[in-house]
Amino acid sequence: MPAGARLPSTRAAAGLWGVSRGVVVEAYETLLSESYVVGQHGSGTFVSADVPGRPERARRTTAAHTMAKGDISSAARSVIGNALLDPQPQVPFATGRAAPDDRTRAILKRIGHRHLDALCDHYRDPQGEERLRTEVVTYLAAARGVRCEPDRVFITSGSQQAIDLAIRTLIDRGDNVAIEEPGYPPARLAFTAGGARLIPIPVDPHGINVELLAERTENVRAVYVTPSHQYPTGTVLSMARRLALIDWAAAKGAWILEDDYDSEFRYDDRPLAALQGVDEHERVIYLGTFSKALLPGLRLGYLVVPAELVPAIRAMRVLLDRFPAPFHQLVVADFLSEGHFSSHLRRLRESYRASRDMLVALLREQFIDQPGIGIEVPMQGVHLLARLPLGFNDVSIAQAARRSGVTVLPISSMHLAPVAGHGLLLGFSALHSEDAAPAVRRLALAIRQGHAGNG
Repeated sequence: MPAGARLPSTRAAAGLWGVSRGVVVEAYETLLSESYVVGQHGSGTFVSADVPGRPERARRTTAAHTMAKGDISSAARSVIGNALLDPQPQVPFATGRAAPDDRTRAILKRIGHRHLDALCDHYRDPQGEERLRTEVVTYLAAARGVRCEPDRVFITSGSQQAIDLAIRTLIDRGDNVAIEEPGYPPARLAFTAGGARLIPIPVDPHGINVELLAERTENVRAVYVTPSHQYPTGTVLSMARRLALIDWAAAKGAWILEDDYDSEFRYDDRPLAALQGVDEHERVIYLGTFSKALLPGLRLGYLVVPAELVPAIRAMRVLLDRFPAPFHQLVVADFLSEGHFSSHLRRLRESYRASRDMLVALLREQFIDQPGIGIEVPMQGVHLLARLPLGFNDVSIAQAARRSGVTVLPISSMHLAPVAGHGLLLGFSALHSEDAAPAVRRLALAIRQGHAGNG
C-alpha cells in the first residue's frame, strides 16, 4: 500500500480477511506502535508518509545488498563455499560417525538426569568444569602418557575449537605455519582464515619429514601434526622423528600442535605415547576430542597447554564464548569417574574392528579384477584409504558416489600442491552389515563410471 493509503476499518478488515476483529485490532495497534501507520481521529488509519513505496525500497535494498556482498573479511573469503566444510550425509562410508551401543546410551541417559539442574546455573570457569578436567588428566596420563595438571586443561567444543583457540592465541597474520602434506582440511582452513602463511611438509611412511622442515629458512611459528595416526594417510610418526621434531621446536622457539584425534582406536598393538609426554621443552600443545570416542553431539574436546600459555588462552576463551556449557561436561565426568569409559571403548573397538575387516573384505572382493586399487588396512582409527591407479580422478568419483547414495572423501583435495596419485577416504564406524555390501557395489560403479568419464 502506498504512503497515505487508508486502511479499511477493523470491522471491514475482519470480514475481508476472515479473522476475528480482535486480531485486526491487535495488528493495527502493532502497526501504530511501530510507526508504519498513523491514526487520524474521525478519519481512519493511514499508511505513514515515512514508509517508502515498494519500488523505491526495492531499489535501495538492491543497492545496499550489492555493496554488502564484498564487505566480508578476508578470513570469511578464504573459506566460504569450500565443499570440505559441508557436513557429510550420514550414509555409508561417511567418516567420523560414532556408534555407541545401547548400554552406553542407557548409562549416559541415567547420568544425565542427575545434572539437569546444571541448565539453570551461574557463569562457570572459562577452562571448563574442574571435575571433567581432572578426569581428562587421569585418562590421558594412563592412555597416552600425557603429563599435565587440571589447571593446564581447557574443555572445548570439539577439537576444531581447540585448534581455533590455539590459532587465536599464538598466530599473527602473516606468520608461517608448517602443516602436513596431505593434511586435515578443517585445520588447514582454520590456519588460512587466521591469516597464517602455510608451508606444506611432505608425509612419507614414517610421518612428516622433519628433515625437510628443518631445512626451511623461514621463521616458522608453529607446526600442526597428527603423529599417532596421520590424517589422511594413516602413517605413524616414528620415535626418531618425534624426538627430532621436539628438538627442532625447542631450537626455533616454535610451537607443535599435536592433534591426537582418534588414538582410542588402536586395533593390534599399543600406540606410541603422545608427543606431549616426551616433550621436555614445553613446546607441545596437545588436543583431543570425545566426538569419536563417545558422541559428536556432545561437542566436547580438550586442549592441554604449557603453563606459560594458560593466562593468554584463558583470556581468549572468555572472549570467544565465555565458558563451555556445563551439562555435557558433568555427564562425561561421571561417565569417566565411574569407570564406564574403558569398558565402552573396549566394546566399541571390537565393533569397529569387525566393521573394518568386513569393509576390507568386501572392497577386495569387488576390486579383485582391478589390482591397481590399493586397499590399506588401518591399524588405528575409524577410516581407511583406498588408493586409486593413475588416471582415476578422486574428486569426480566422490561426486558420482554421492549421487549414488554413498559418501567418500577425495584425498587430492587434502593437498596444497597438485598431485598425481589419488585416493578415497572411507569411514567404517557405524557401518552395518546389511548396508555394507550394497554400498560397496554402488561405490564400485561410481569408480568405474568416474574413470570412464575421465577418459
